[in-house]
Amino acid sequence: MNTDTPTALRPDAAAVLLSLSTQRLAKMRLEGGGPKFLKIGRSVLYRRADLETWLVSHSRLSTSDQGPRAA
Repeated sequence: MNTDTPTALRPDAAAVLLSLSTQRLAKMRLEGGGPKFLKIGRSVLYRRADLETWLVSHSRLSTSDQGPRAA
């Protein structure tokens, strides 16, 4: 395992990676729709793989592309 790149990130680091504010990321945790997260005691962590999966799921080809729809 590469120790230079952590696999779990705190919300502030995850927000930087996603180009979001920490407040927006917290709101997404509350309302849903954001990346998967881990809750360990009082700590919130994001796995890097979950952040990357969430980013890929929000890829669009144009501004009118609404992405996949839930059945």
